[in-house]
Amino acid sequence: MAEAHQARVHSVVEEMVQSLERDNIRVMQGRMFSCSADCCDRPTDSMSVVHRCIERCHTPLAQAQGLVTSELEKFQDRLSRCTMHCNDKAKDLFDSGAKEPAVRSMMDSCVGSCVDDHINLIPSMTRRIKDNLNSIQQ
Repeated sequence: MAEAHQARVHSVVEEMVQSLERDNIRVMQGRMFSCSADCCDRPTDSMSVVHRCIERCHTPLAQAQGLVTSELEKFQDRLSRCTMHCNDKAKDLFDSGAKEPAVRSMMDSCVGSCVDDHINLIPSMTRRIKDNLNSIQQ
C-alpha cells in the first residue's frame, strides 16, 4: 500500500485506539488495580486465594484487550484483502498490455478507494467495540 494511504489508515486507527484507551481501557485498568489491591488487603486469605482473586480482577481487562485486538485484526485482514484485489487487477491490466503509468494510476486509485471505504468503517467499528467493552463484567 502506498505510504500516503498507509499513513492515513494508521492515523485514523491510532486515533480510535487512543480514544478507546482513554475512555474505556484506562477506567478498566483503574478498576483492576483497585480490585487487586483489595485482594491484597485480606490478611487471613491464603496466598492461592489472593492469587485467584487477583486473576479474577485481571480477567475483564484481558477480555477487553483481546476484543480490541481481534477487531483490529479483522479490520486489517479486510483491508489487506481489498488491496490484494487491487494488486490482482493491476497485474491483469499489466498482462493485457497496459503501460506502467496507467497501471500505477489504476493501482493508486483502487488502493485509495480501499482506504476510503475502510476509514468509513471506523466509526461503526468503534461503536461496536465500545458497546462490547461496556458489556464486559467488571
